[in-house]
Amino acid sequence: MKKITTVLVLLTVGLINAQAFKGKGDVKFDIGANFQNGGSGIRVSSDFGLGENMSFGFATSYLLSVSNDDLGNKPDFGDRVDLKGRFNANLGNVFKLDPKMDLYPGLDLGLRNFGAHLGFRYFFTEGFGFFTEAGIPIASYKTNPIGFDKLNNQFTFNIGASFNL
Repeated sequence: MKKITTVLVLLTVGLINAQAFKGKGDVKFDIGANFQNGGSGIRVSSDFGLGENMSFGFATSYLLSVSNDDLGNKPDFGDRVDLKGRFNANLGNVFKLDPKMDLYPGLDLGLRNFGAHLGFRYFFTEGFGFFTEAGIPIASYKTNPIGFDKLNNQFTFNIGASFNL
């Protein structure tokens, strides 16, 4: 409870004007937690503005806490890590949201699948905010993933801090 209270206090301290997505040349860096069935871990992503409402970037995640399989085997590094290239449509100004907010649907191409994501960023200051993002696989590279192949190949939920560089 102390950790949650501390995070909430830190997030509400600096409520001053910021802009979530500025367009071409804008760079966002996110770091946060990754949650999915069978494991949770850390996630880092970066997005680079291409135009007024488009960005591309990269995301990687590493599962720290993973359940063993039915035989008691633990996943190795390759089962825990994922790397994706991503493309976003930044729609905050299209929907006339507050300039501190950005809503971004997008597509990603990773080591395990082709997928889609929907995210939201809110900036408290010019350089600091939070993000939340949900992702789903559209097409898996393996037709019937089993065991540890299911890791990083399913619905994911991410939350964390966002930085405007």
